[in-house]
Amino acid sequence: MANMRRIGRFNVSPIGMGATPLSSVKSTPPSREMAVATVHAALDSGITLIDTADIHGPTWEAMGENESIVAEALRTYGRDTTGVVVATKGGVTRGPGERMGRDGSAGYLRHAAEQSMVRLGVERLDVYYWHRPDRSRPYAEGVEALAQMQADGLIAEIGISNVNVEEIQVAIDVLGEGGLAAVQNQLSPRFNHTSKPELDFCGEHGIAFVAFSPLGGIRGNGAYVVRQRPVITEVVGRHHGISPQRVILAWELALGNHVIPIPGASRPATIIDSARAMTLTLDPEDLRILNEELL
Repeated sequence: MANMRRIGRFNVSPIGMGATPLSSVKSTPPSREMAVATVHAALDSGITLIDTADIHGPTWEAMGENESIVAEALRTYGRDTTGVVVATKGGVTRGPGERMGRDGSAGYLRHAAEQSMVRLGVERLDVYYWHRPDRSRPYAEGVEALAQMQADGLIAEIGISNVNVEEIQVAIDVLGEGGLAAVQNQLSPRFNHTSKPELDFCGEHGIAFVAFSPLGGIRGNGAYVVRQRPVITEVVGRHHGISPQRVILAWELALGNHVIPIPGASRPATIIDSARAMTLTLDPEDLRILNEELL
């Protein structure tokens, strides 16, 4: 595929798939059969990056269900999946009563990664993100733990998520330039002013910026964003037969060659439409009016 984007050593499709809706507590998840079919549709559409996390599941007792669904989908795909990159995350805890917490200790991160390896059925994780900062400890400690896990062969590439510029710089200080493969932050037309500095900083340092909830969040699937941002409808009207969601993703791709949106999906049709953004090139006037109104 042309215009592949880079996460460390890996070349991936410009659009990835966020697997969260396949088992999320925030929405009614699809059947297992539909969830697997959705991942298969993503692969059929040329998507080669699937993003999951140990925390994503309908209940605290179902930690890791999302990873298990992704593993099943890859196992049953029936075609070569060696070029598919799976990214997962750890560092958020979840317990009885849906009590949430954060643990960035070396012991917890290693244990979480090992559990993810079992569920995904791999001997090494492609990309492993520290999911959210643990404010009870220096940020460098968690990054050092990831570095040791990489040295020990548990993970291929290191990522961090839900971070600010200062934390990205700490990770660079620990890992060295080129050592941090990806930053995953929320970014969409409704949520970008607190992520744009991080996006720009990543571009300056050759770090992939992976945008989660790029259509505005798991419940809205872009509908809320379109209602609140008429400029998107204006751009849709300048083209023929494209969805507002496709326009949003194409705009995000144009923010930098290091930007990789990962729209979520729970139906094949949704991820098929999102994947079509990889072949949509907005003209300079489209981008001008979108940037003027959205940034």
